[in-house]
Amino acid sequence: MSVEPSILPAGVADAGEILTVQRAAYLTEAQHYNDPFLPPLTETLDEVQTALTGPGIVLAARVGSRLVGSVRAHLAGDTAHVGRLSVAPDQQGRGVGARLLSAIEVACAGRATLFTLFTGADSARNLRLYQRHGYRIVAHQPDPNGIRLAVLEKSAVSPARSDA
Repeated sequence: MSVEPSILPAGVADAGEILTVQRAAYLTEAQHYNDPFLPPLTETLDEVQTALTGPGIVLAARVGSRLVGSVRAHLAGDTAHVGRLSVAPDQQGRGVGARLLSAIEVACAGRATLFTLFTGADSARNLRLYQRHGYRIVAHQPDPNGIRLAVLEKSAVSPARSDA
């Protein structure tokens, strides 16, 4: 029996755990692309702390007291840029990533009309997750290290209007 994670806003005290889970989660991506310098792997503790104190939104998933995942979004105009979706390797495939993705969309509700994110173009598991949640590939572009990325977007769902 699996326990549903609780998903709440992350605080500065969570920075070390977020960085640890992020590095563990992105290690398989680094191996897949033969690139140990993916930004989530080279991000520093100070940079994570800055993200946690900045204007963006950072959510953490916990099972009991253990942080098992996180996700971030920053708003630019009416676009929410979603990133750093990370799930501890032993928790992957249990719906934690899907819950985090839904939760960050809810956290941006009313402020964003468009969600955008990117992942490795050859990361089939990630692409399936995003496409199941309504994201569609709108472009491909290389990252600074030359890895081909898929850029995905999703329009925010408007609440039903009663005057329609």
